[in-house]
Amino acid sequence: MTDTLKDRFAALQAERERSWAPEQLERNATQRRVLVQRHDPATLPQKGDRVAPFTLIDQDGQALTRDDILADGPAVLVFFRFGGCPACNIALPWYNETLLPHLRERGVRLLAVSAQVPVDRNLIARHDLGFTVAGDPGYALARSLGITFFPEEQPAVAAGAPWIGATLGTNSYEIDQPAVLVLAQDGTVAFFEASPDWLDRTETETILAALPVAESVRSAA
Repeated sequence: MTDTLKDRFAALQAERERSWAPEQLERNATQRRVLVQRHDPATLPQKGDRVAPFTLIDQDGQALTRDDILADGPAVLVFFRFGGCPACNIALPWYNETLLPHLRERGVRLLAVSAQVPVDRNLIARHDLGFTVAGDPGYALARSLGITFFPEEQPAVAAGAPWIGATLGTNSYEIDQPAVLVLAQDGTVAFFEASPDWLDRTETETILAALPVAESVRSAA
């Protein structure tokens, strides 16, 4: 078993280099490179900023508000692209294995969020995920955080090509960048990091170090 999330992504990339055509590899690398070049952390939510009320839809189709999520303490929201995303199918099981047990000990809730509505329940079953997976209707929360983007190469819908809107259940090519939001119980940002390169995401140790210590201890007491 590999030691870090970065290691697991490196294994995915190595497999792609063995099996993908050069032009496919280059398209993927170019998209990630462009997003990294455009990325400006200063434009994103900062520690102490307040996150406005929002409503997600969980895997059972139930509304889940910001206040619901924070009712018993702080929370960690992991944003991912969509249920069929290969890199997300590495990241979410990794957080399930390495992050969730520590959060449970500290009384901190973990949720995974994407724009996909309804939630892809196969993703949950495939990896036996022990945390809530939720959809973000109309990209509302992700847009407010500034983490959505449009792929450079948008397939021709008229030609019958698959497109991300159909996968997400939306009418848009827009998609979330992976990100991690740690919310203090008062609704303020304790930590926020977006990952424009979806093969380079926030490690578990970084998330744990960013938890609001006083609140997590009190919640677990």
